[in-house]
Amino acid sequence: MSAYRTIVVGTDGSESSYRAVEKAAALAGDAGAQLVIACAYYPADPKETAQAADVLRDEAYQVTGSAPTYEILRTAREKAIVAGAHKITERPIVGAPVDSLLTLVEEVDADLIVIGNRGLNTLTGRLLGSVPSDVARKALCDVLVVHTVR
Repeated sequence: MSAYRTIVVGTDGSESSYRAVEKAAALAGDAGAQLVIACAYYPADPKETAQAADVLRDEAYQVTGSAPTYEILRTAREKAIVAGAHKITERPIVGAPVDSLLTLVEEVDADLIVIGNRGLNTLTGRLLGSVPSDVARKALCDVLVVHTVR
């Protein structure tokens, strides 16, 4: 297998997605590749944010704007460093996870996308599709589906 130059990995902040980040980071570190860690999100609705702020009070910053996305990316970066990645870029991306990840793959000219298998073996995933199966089906580069959920 040839060495990869740019690896994209998606995370949603779940433990499963962090396992995929760690695997992608180890591969990137071994190959000397650029690791692009992505987190897709939808911009917060001002009405929903205000309601959450009323409930959360001093902790409201966690749901304001893209704060949760940046926290997820920061945590993923820390895990990637521990796993061996050296060249890391964090990318918050607006939109649905599958389309956003695939657009990012094209934008950064990635030759590998790494994704966890969460949702792949569920009934809902089989009937409606899941992020890993949709990415694997639509990607124009290599895809590594990491076994993160048993």
